[in-house]
Amino acid sequence: MAKVNKQTPEQQSQAISDAKKKTQETASQLINFSLKYLKDQEKFPCFAHERDYYLVLIGRIKDLCSSKKMEFIANRSAALRMHPIKWDETSEKDGFGIPGEEQLVDTPYQFNVTSNEHGRVHGFFILNTFYIVWIDRTHQLYPKKD
Repeated sequence: MAKVNKQTPEQQSQAISDAKKKTQETASQLINFSLKYLKDQEKFPCFAHERDYYLVLIGRIKDLCSSKKMEFIANRSAALRMHPIKWDETSEKDGFGIPGEEQLVDTPYQFNVTSNEHGRVHGFFILNTFYIVWIDRTHQLYPKKD
């Protein structure tokens, strides 16, 4: 049996307006970072670096926290090199390997910690939170082609 919508046209219009407003508010909020899905693997070690590396990494993340999601995603500066990950061009063809990844990850992204010296960070967004999965200091996800 079909579900009957008991909302008046005014209530439906208000619900649509509220949904649009929520979407706009979310887009205008600053990004956050989470380590909930951080993976420490041999290929992508996150605890094997010296102190100075973490100071640079945390400094980059702190600076990025003053960005809005759309600014962050659209940033094409050489220093940040933010872009979606194309799994078929990487060493990890099956993605991050997170349980339920198909439902969690719409688009995987990576960004540089610095121009080249400090590698990259790989992860994904849920709303305005960027979940860091791998810290890739030695550029292992996109290995150099011979």
